[in-house]
Amino acid sequence: MDLSAKLADLGLTLPAAPAPAANYVPFVISGTQLFISGQISNGPDGLICGKLGDDMNTEEGAKAAETCALALLAQANAAVEGDFSKVKRLVKLVGFVNSTADFTEQPKVINGASDLMVKVLGEAGRHARSAVSAASLPLGVAVEIEAVFELV
Repeated sequence: MDLSAKLADLGLTLPAAPAPAANYVPFVISGTQLFISGQISNGPDGLICGKLGDDMNTEEGAKAAETCALALLAQANAAVEGDFSKVKRLVKLVGFVNSTADFTEQPKVINGASDLMVKVLGEAGRHARSAVSAASLPLGVAVEIEAVFELV
């Protein structure tokens, strides 16, 4: 699969794989599993910050989650050294939503990432998932998502 071409068909581009912001590595390969560290919402204009249920709505949160998915794909692409045919499937996403105590649409927010993964990867993009609230996230971002992929 040509990841960049598939994204281009969707009007998207693969960003550079973000560098770690602290003392961790962006991904670890263990056997046939690729674990990708949490990727924070970051768009062309910089970090996407905010709190769902306060200064951001669900649709804005879903767009922020989509940027996390793009960063996850960029990290996966870096892990396989640009040969995305080595990626068999997405196994799991764990999404964290910076939200107020009464906000309950975390699943709809993380759908921004899930929907993109299915558009890009097809059936191989269908995955197990968690979508949870967080009182705050690093640097005040709206969304952070980590992933597990299976490699061939």
